[in-house]
Amino acid sequence: MSLAGSNETADKPPCVLLRLPFLHPWRAVLEHEFRLLSPTTAAEEQVLIDSEGANIRAIVTNATYGAPEALLAQLPALEMIAVFSAGYEGLDVAGARARGLALSHGPGANAAAVADLTFGLMLGLLRQLPQRDRLIRTGAWQEIRGITRTLSGKRLGLLGLGQVGQAIARRAQGFDMPVSYYKPSGAVPAASQHGWRYQADLTQLAEQSDVLVVACPGGPATQHLVNTRVLQALGPQGWLINISRGSVVDTEALIAALQCGTIAGAGLDVYEQEPQVPLPLRSLDNVLLQPHVAGFTEEAFAAGIDLVRRNLLAHFAGQRLITPIPA
Repeated sequence: MSLAGSNETADKPPCVLLRLPFLHPWRAVLEHEFRLLSPTTAAEEQVLIDSEGANIRAIVTNATYGAPEALLAQLPALEMIAVFSAGYEGLDVAGARARGLALSHGPGANAAAVADLTFGLMLGLLRQLPQRDRLIRTGAWQEIRGITRTLSGKRLGLLGLGQVGQAIARRAQGFDMPVSYYKPSGAVPAASQHGWRYQADLTQLAEQSDVLVVACPGGPATQHLVNTRVLQALGPQGWLINISRGSVVDTEALIAALQCGTIAGAGLDVYEQEPQVPLPLRSLDNVLLQPHVAGFTEEAFAAGIDLVRRNLLAHFAGQRLITPIPA
């Protein structure tokens, strides 16, 4: 934690509060052009706000840390909130805009990393990689050499076709997987030049998919889109992958579907009540779990912090934001 004087002047670099401790290894990217405040705990953050609140002109945050009203009320000079993540459902967008704040987010910065892990989850599930790794370490051999499933040629259904969804769809072509997709917004897209097929009904998409990947934003508009009906449509030979937000999937319905064989299995990087993962999910062999790390790669973080930097520079130069949060 760094403390500086409380008299900000026009010739000093803009003061920026970094609310994301996991980004501290990348602080140098911002420290060249901004006076960066980087607390590691909530208590440290409050100490900084008490001494620097009148100087802070921008916040760097994400969908989880957000920017609570109690924080904003202590920052009279605040001009901008830069969201590191693509998702921003943890941010009161309407309230921030009512304050006249500029808002940016990070679409696409981690798309490649998330898409890569999506296929890791698919392959891990269909080829039983975790189980075989675990058992071969106990000396097992012949008994774990059973028949599994081939991923190539499976029908891929995408719930969402943003930058992450498109990155997944492009990789699917290398696996000879026909791609269909559903857009939660309801907007009918233009014809895809890649041959990806639009499906206007999520249940029908699930019915026509071998692997259904959740790749849409979280928030009230997508709450529990994947419910009992959708899981039943996916069926006992179908697999669910969720690399977007836990709130999109009804957890109780998913647990029941996994326990009863309604679907074949699930690969999950996100959960409804993070960091809590329900015991039934942790105890089932047809589930592959990750701790919300699909976008956690060196390359993705470097791209994300650079996008934050460019948005901050654009704002303080009086220019249009690179990736503004949509109106």
